[in-house]
Parts: sequence; structure tokens; C-alpha cells
Amino acid sequence: MEDSSIIIKVLHFCTVCLFLPSAVTHTLLYLYTAVRSGINFSEFSAVGLMDGEQCVYYDSNITKMIPKTEWMQKISTDDPDYWNRETQRMRHRQDQFQDTVAAVRKSLNINGGVHTLQRMYGCELYDDGTTRGYDQYAYDGEDFISLNLTTGTWTAAKPQAVMFIKVWDPKGAKAQYWQSYLKSDCIDQLRKFVSYSRETLERKVPPTASVFQKHSPSPEVVCHATGFFPKAVNITWRKDGEDVNEDVELRETLPNQDGSFQKRSILKVPAEDLQKHTYTCVIQHSSLKEELVLYVNEQQITKDGGSGGWKTGVVVPVVVVAVLVAVVAGVFIWIKKKGSGVQSPQVQTGAELHPLNTPHSDVPV
Repeated sequence: MEDSSIIIKVLHFCTVCLFLPSAVTHTLLYLYTAVRSGINFSEFSAVGLMDGEQCVYYDSNITKMIPKTEWMQKISTDDPDYWNRETQRMRHRQDQFQDTVAAVRKSLNINGGVHTLQRMYGCELYDDGTTRGYDQYAYDGEDFISLNLTTGTWTAAKPQAVMFIKVWDPKGAKAQYWQSYLKSDCIDQLRKFVSYSRETLERKVPPTASVFQKHSPSPEVVCHATGFFPKAVNITWRKDGEDVNEDVELRETLPNQDGSFQKRSILKVPAEDLQKHTYTCVIQHSSLKEELVLYVNEQQITKDGGSGGWKTGVVVPVVVVAVLVAVVAGVFIWIKKKGSGVQSPQVQTGAELHPLNTPHSDVPV
């Protein structure tokens, strides 16, 4: 039960902190997770994502930085010793982060039990050339401290964190370093990664789609699109050619394991209406020359979420389980910031794990 509680807290933190706005062109994000021994997970893991796609991975069991995309692997072509240096750098980061874990536990007077400390930091590059950075920590899935990038100081999310900040960063050196780093070095690094990944990130892959009907707890029709890239997609409903805006639930866009994306829209509609009217699901994506229209026909749509939808080749995944496994394993996804007073990061982060053409330095953590 205790292990399950920790997993739930990890999921809570990951689902309330970040959301990728449409105005962002590129993002770089890193997530560190430290878990006190007692459950079957690595004590420390680090995941890097660029534009929502996992690009690197490290944990305390393998103790090695692993590139997760083709374009990240190309870096070693220009710099053969790059991944060895990054492995050494991350081992150092692991030691620093676990020291932070000990400091947090001491400040909170916590002894025993299974607990997690997470850190998310990174930067964003917008269409208009403006940038943004962020850095925040959570303990057991709840906000703990965050960096105010304007003032270069830490903000405590709870009273216990105030004393922690005074002891952990008494002169504000860590805060000032990361303020500078996120405003300049992180953005430079993000642009460097864009140059390596441009071919991959600028590809266009059309979606495959299906419609299926669900009957519980109330009748509804689901339109599911998957396998598309880039992320931006528009799914709408029409009734007899007219747009339908009521009784529609548009879900978040989620990543697939191959780097593509999936999204679904749910329309609540009585069965008798399906017989009297013509309903269509309309999908618009940059890869399509014209919008993709799926007709909802009660005799032809798949019942109860089967996989044989209107368009072939679509398998509807069990999204909730996939997200659970991905987050706990460190494969971080786009997430939404809750409405609190804490400075809200709005992207996926990135940063010091891959400083290209920068000398090794002991960065405060």
C-alpha cells in the first residue's frame, strides 16, 4: 500500500506541473527523480526530453547516459568522447541530488518510509523569439520549492521549505547560478539540439483514426487519432454538417513510444440521435492536404472501444496504464500546472545534461 501511495504521489506531481502551450516552438526539459530505497525502482533516474520526445536516460542502476533518439546518437560522430563525459557528469549530478534528498529529509524531520524528491527544470523558445526558463522541486509529489527567474531567488511552496532554503542555499548561489543558466546556456543548448534534430522534428506524419462507441456510464462516441507528427492537431464534431460544441470532451494530446502522438475526442450523444442525424469526426493536421472526415454510422463503428475502427491500422491503447508506467519509469510527458501561487513552468525542460561545447564544471544543485 505504501509503494502504491508513492506512485500516486509521483503521478500527481507530474500531472499538475507543466503544460505545453501552442506558442512554444521548442522545449528542453529534464526530470530528476530520487526514490528512497524500499521499492523496486532505481534510487535515482534522469530523463531528458526535447519537444516532448525522450532523448536521453540515466539511472543509478545502469550508471550510464543513454541516447534515446537517432539525432542524439549523431552527437558522438562530431564528438566521440561526448557520452563518456556526460556519464561522468550525471554521476556527479546523482551524488549532488542525493545530498539534496538528505537535506530535505533532515529539514522535514523524516525518518524511514518510502519517499521521493523530484526536480524539473528547463527552457522554452517561443515563435516570437522570446524565451522562458523554470526550475522546481517536489517532495512526495507535492510542490516544495521553485526558482523565481525574475529575482533569482527560491520560493517556498510550504512553510517547512523556508528553513530548508536558508540552510541549503544560504547565500543564494545556487539560485543565481540557475537563473543565469536557464536564461542563457539552456537556450543556447536548446538551439544546438534543434540543429541536430531538425530533420526529425520537422517531419510530417499523417494520423490514422477510428471511431468507436461506448455505452457506459452514458452513450458516447470516441474519435481517436494516432501516429501523427508534429503534435498540433484539431479534432472536432459535426452534426448534419454543423459544428457541435456541446457535450464534447477533448482529451490531452499524448506521446506514443515511437515519438508520434495520439489524441481523442469524446462526444456524448443518445443512440436515437445517431439514427436521425449524420455525425462526423473531423481531423485537421499539418500533414494532411485536406481534413480527414470520419462518418459515425451505428452499424459500422466499432463497439465498446475495439480496435477495428473506421480507418484501418488503429489500435486504441490503454492510455491510463501507459501514462502510469511511463511516468514512474521516468519517461516524462507534457503536464499541466495547477492554479497555485508557485511560479508555473509551462514546458518540458532540458538543460545541463548535454552541454555541447562547454567545459565540465561543478554546477550547484
